[in-house]
Amino acid sequence: MNVKEQLTQAMTMPFGKVLADTMASASFVDGVWSEHKITPLAPLQLSPGAHVFHYASSCFEGMKAHRGQDGRIRAFRMDRHMARFRNSAEMLCLPFPADDLCNRMIRELVSVCDHWVPEHPGTLYIRPTLIGTEASIGSAASPSKEALLYVVISPVGDYFQGGQRPLKLMVEAKKWRTSPEFGQAKAGSNYAAALKIIQDAKKKLGVDQVLFAPGGDVQETGAANFIMLNDRQLITKPLDNSFLPGITRDSILKLAQDLGYEVVERKITLQDLWEWIKNGEAALTGTAAVLAGVGTLVYEGKEILIGDGGIGPNTQRLRTALLDIQKGLAPDTHSWMNNI
Repeated sequence: MNVKEQLTQAMTMPFGKVLADTMASASFVDGVWSEHKITPLAPLQLSPGAHVFHYASSCFEGMKAHRGQDGRIRAFRMDRHMARFRNSAEMLCLPFPADDLCNRMIRELVSVCDHWVPEHPGTLYIRPTLIGTEASIGSAASPSKEALLYVVISPVGDYFQGGQRPLKLMVEAKKWRTSPEFGQAKAGSNYAAALKIIQDAKKKLGVDQVLFAPGGDVQETGAANFIMLNDRQLITKPLDNSFLPGITRDSILKLAQDLGYEVVERKITLQDLWEWIKNGEAALTGTAAVLAGVGTLVYEGKEILIGDGGIGPNTQRLRTALLDIQKGLAPDTHSWMNNI
């Protein structure tokens, strides 16, 4: 199957299933980062005793490159993604290279694989990953002294199967998505902590995701931030250690201000949520999800419609505003698009 056929296939397959045939990597040994390599995509060779397998020393980023209407390829907000990547690494006590190494790896890989970048509505998803590789099964209380940084890329379509449609979320009011002090790290362990809760909800209730609201404090879903909006306001939980500081969340908040919405970052209780959804809208923000409207909540076995159960006009408006910048159809007034 050639690349063109794989691109076509990727638009209909689950998000991230198709990987480009090339990757980038660099290693940290004896306190020094190697120069990076661009190589054919291949399995990693790691010791069975590698720190990552036993003590979850793994973090990653998720960002996108877009092919504009002019044909040029631009990455979205690389600086913010690199800052968050570094923060995740620091929380996991993993060595992190100078920003220019990771940036060079991404830019060179995408440039070499420019034929893997689809036209909109498709995009290229970029996954830099950092793992601890020291072979030591007795290092439960010690960080890995060796590491591997690698980058893979994937042409993608919509994150949620079925394209743009109103999502259904289960509201989980007792369990945490992850450890509240560690929620801001984009670490594999955080996603693993919520996985069984999400899978059980999908099987039993047919939902798309779980909205975590431990103790009645509405936070985020297993893979995206949560916002509420109407014709004049956008409301979301203020950033803290319990959930991921989304780059798309930040972008949507800035665009909402540009368009005249009042942006309010405050605590959202379940009671606030029930009142809001009688007439307002709700949506998820994330690199993969972009801005996805929520149509139904499931709480204690009961389905509750948000508004009329469809994707609201304000959600559509803000999604279009962001996508138009990424496509090159609207001015990039915030300098978010970085040339590759």
